[in-house]
Amino acid sequence: MANPSAVCNGHLHHHHHQKQNNVLKSGVCKKNGITKGVKKNGVTNGTPHKKTFIEHFEQAPMYVAVLTFVGFGVGTIFGYLRDFMRAWGLEKRNVAQERQQQKDFVPLYQDFENFYTRNLYMRIRDNWNRPICSVPGPQFDLMERVTDDYNWTFRFTGRTIKNVINMGSYNYLGFAETDPNALKTVTKELQKYGTGICSTRQEMGTLDKHVELENLVAKFLGVEDAMVFGMGFATNSMNIPALVGKGCLILSDELNHTSLVLGARLSGATIRIFKHNNMQSLEKLLRDAIIYGQPRSHRAWRKIIILVEGIYSMEGSIVQLPEIVSLKKKYKAYLYLDEAHSIGAVGATGRGVVEYFGMNPDDVDVLMGTFTKSFGAAGGYIAGKKGLVDFLRTHSHSAVYATSMCPPVAEQIIRAMKCLMGLDGTTQGLQRVRQLGKNTRYFRRRLHEMGFIIYGNDDSPVVPLLLYMPGKIGAFARRMLEKNIGVVVVGFPATPITESRARFCVSAAHTREMLDTVLNALDELGDFLQLKYSRDKKRVRRRLMLRTRTVTSSDISDNRLWERGMFPPFHRPFLCHFNIL
Repeated sequence: MANPSAVCNGHLHHHHHQKQNNVLKSGVCKKNGITKGVKKNGVTNGTPHKKTFIEHFEQAPMYVAVLTFVGFGVGTIFGYLRDFMRAWGLEKRNVAQERQQQKDFVPLYQDFENFYTRNLYMRIRDNWNRPICSVPGPQFDLMERVTDDYNWTFRFTGRTIKNVINMGSYNYLGFAETDPNALKTVTKELQKYGTGICSTRQEMGTLDKHVELENLVAKFLGVEDAMVFGMGFATNSMNIPALVGKGCLILSDELNHTSLVLGARLSGATIRIFKHNNMQSLEKLLRDAIIYGQPRSHRAWRKIIILVEGIYSMEGSIVQLPEIVSLKKKYKAYLYLDEAHSIGAVGATGRGVVEYFGMNPDDVDVLMGTFTKSFGAAGGYIAGKKGLVDFLRTHSHSAVYATSMCPPVAEQIIRAMKCLMGLDGTTQGLQRVRQLGKNTRYFRRRLHEMGFIIYGNDDSPVVPLLLYMPGKIGAFARRMLEKNIGVVVVGFPATPITESRARFCVSAAHTREMLDTVLNALDELGDFLQLKYSRDKKRVRRRLMLRTRTVTSSDISDNRLWERGMFPPFHRPFLCHFNIL
């Protein structure tokens, strides 16, 4: 039975609100900071859709938030102190600075990001931009580098760190590989076409390989037509301005990728932000847009388009697609779905969140995705109705000005997509999708059991592990590399300043032995750095221990106290005996 008062997406909702529209219930529900699974009900072509939708967004204990702010406060104080010392020549100034001849000019940069980069980021800069010298498969080789001036500059030692377990690349299905047999067709196309096109799609840059790939993408997605582009980032940033402009309204999820944000800003359309995966917030914006229209003139908006992602790359959460489709139909809006991280990674056959929820591709007006992740290649696509794609062939900035995708890359995408579709005569693609799902659920379950706070959906291969405190970012990444494990750590401005994290990307190419090696290292490091902030671990352990003895009437009467972790005095001897308290 549902809890009569559950916290959903950070907002309190009661049953009498949910009764108004059962389709729009939030998918992130927490009790006492712990996320619970919720049955999601959407509507697709009049048929109710049901999907178990479990996402975790547990809040850290209060002391963690306090210590995080204290850490940034101390770092900021020392940053201003060091800036003072640099200004008086007491410390060498390594950072770029204005020329003396231009000292009376307005500085080119003087915002907080520059202060943060100079005084905080620089202290842990060695954890980013590490050059690798092999294929980014489940393991890679890393070029060793050291610094003699506290990360201002680096020098290479000439040594290579071999067989580092790769937990950072978006190689979800393991198609980033160098197997000569697998790449035989790619090698053939390289010899036939060369490496570059040297022209745009509208001039001399459309080859038979591009036509073949676009037809295959359309068939894979189950839509009328598709168009491919040479760069995934530009697929968003250069095509959104072609679809909307002045007098149009963009409703964007607050956690959308920078490429979507840039495309929206370049379009000149009005942008309004709704809370992440919060259907109540989105519906309010839609309702207000219909009622009030454009500012001042109150004319109706030319277009209203909703921008969302399939899997959010920093949170690991999955879009609530059935509810959004229901809303866009109700208010006659358009839907733009970015499947950069979800295409290939979720769905029974790797066809993304549309397949994951069992929905009709025609319910999404603009299907966008990239080939840089699950397909081990480069570029992106826009798919949908033929009229939409024909319009973009003429008006897209990428089609008019950008160089076409090179043929060997196109062949790599064709190879991977045919493998997923079974057109290569094997079931290897389906096996990869299933293996990715198994690896993802295993890795997430083990991290949760260990007591780490992890974000996102249980089926998402993007696994953010919260570190919070700035001092632990560098310590975490350095110690993991000492154990021959490569990880990606992320902080401000890519995340909120108090939610620094490590982001793991699970791959179908990871073996169970590799994952166990990583998990054992995380378990040890979590104890050493005190990263196991989750309160759910203690709750689960208590419940498991309670099952080892006979339940008495007093236990039943105190059931609410057990659930809240508030134990009456006469239970304490038993709890202490089993080292629970």
